[in-house]
Amino acid sequence: MIALTLARVAELTGGEVHGADAPEAVVVDGVVSTDSRECGPGSLYVARVGESADGHDFAAAAAAAGAVAALTSRVVDDLPCVVVDDVQTAFGRVARGVVDEAPELRVVGITGSSGKTSVKDLLASVLSSVAETVAPVNSLNGEIGVPLTVCRVTPTTRFLVAEMGARGIGHIDYLTHIAPPQVAIVLNVGTAHVGEFGSRENIALAKSELPRAVPAGGLSILNADDPVVAAMADGLVSRVQLVGLAPEADVRAEDVRLDARGRPAYTLVCPQGTARISLRQSGAHHVGNSLAVAAAALELGLSLDQVVAGLEAAEAVSRWRMEITDRPDGVVVVNDAYNANPDSMRAALDAVAAMEVAGERWAVLGGMLELGADSDAEHAGVGAYAVRLGFDHVVAVGDGARPLAEAAAGAEWVPDTDAAHELLSARLHPGDVVLLKSSRDSGLRWLGDRLAGASGAPDPVGADGAVVAR
Repeated sequence: MIALTLARVAELTGGEVHGADAPEAVVVDGVVSTDSRECGPGSLYVARVGESADGHDFAAAAAAAGAVAALTSRVVDDLPCVVVDDVQTAFGRVARGVVDEAPELRVVGITGSSGKTSVKDLLASVLSSVAETVAPVNSLNGEIGVPLTVCRVTPTTRFLVAEMGARGIGHIDYLTHIAPPQVAIVLNVGTAHVGEFGSRENIALAKSELPRAVPAGGLSILNADDPVVAAMADGLVSRVQLVGLAPEADVRAEDVRLDARGRPAYTLVCPQGTARISLRQSGAHHVGNSLAVAAAALELGLSLDQVVAGLEAAEAVSRWRMEITDRPDGVVVVNDAYNANPDSMRAALDAVAAMEVAGERWAVLGGMLELGADSDAEHAGVGAYAVRLGFDHVVAVGDGARPLAEAAAGAEWVPDTDAAHELLSARLHPGDVVLLKSSRDSGLRWLGDRLAGASGAPDPVGADGAVVAR
């Protein structure tokens, strides 16, 4: 990271130094982490109080790993520390201090109800082909995840890609004060988390906080194919580019075609010219994702040739996003079960429906969380959609997915992933393609790993017991 003295950390956070007679001589220049196991020489250990553990109890382990200081809410004996009232808020201020020490850094913020991580991965791949780029690991997109990502910036980092999620109004605005974007990407406004936000209008208001944070001279990239997102252009001080399939889009795709695996190719049309692009990701929804990436990369100074080469070379990075495995017995497993909402469910179903399949198509679908009063209707709509697309088998897994099974003619319901595994193991045949899609807590990503023959591993968990990749 960019080196900060302990005195500077105290100045940024308004905290009080303990355990260091000369805080200006204590230099933080290593990994900044909420997990003592990830600390190393020069680290700053951020002692969070999590849901199941108190990070302060792991200060000694952080020191043993090489940490030189800690950010805490009470004095610890094992490390010099800066004591603050609120560790989370203070951590954000430290991260903002890192950004301010990197005046040449270009920051891109990405938000949307779905697709954030895929676009983050794709943009990071394209940008890193020309310059040092920092982007989140997995889906670190909240009040702790964004500072963790920012604190990986080094003096030679040119681009920072910040994925920004929200659970309510004001959350993204808060994140933009940690990582002020010069470029903003808004992908879509769906019904994910409507149970938390209360309405789709509130979701739109929350997502609009990102482009509203872009200054004059910056660029807001908005989805022309989502009227709610396109309407965010009103009142912005930044420049605006619309991206999508719509003819009015400034950066658009024409002549879209899918290959046997559902991987799209299209003609990119943009102010810099036209070019044919073939993507390695399956699903027509990646056309819009890649258009947003192209617009951002071109704004950041890449040539059209560099953008095309970067998009065509990019592979999937984060796990459980349209992760395709060809089993030795001829069964194809499509594990897209990292998370789900009605829009991403339909996109995944569309992607598998577009594939050329020698056998039968299976949709193994779990519950979608945080949909509020519309949950049953949304699940029913997804089930009916799978039937309309012609899936040969629809399997609903878990109590949350019961309405899905009830709405899909011929669908089967099983109580849990073990029952689903037993059913599929007995009935999948060579040439079949099986899609797994659900919200994280439904656990279908682990079922996908079992079916693919991979050994699943738990999500990264911080030393304080809180999941850090959410």
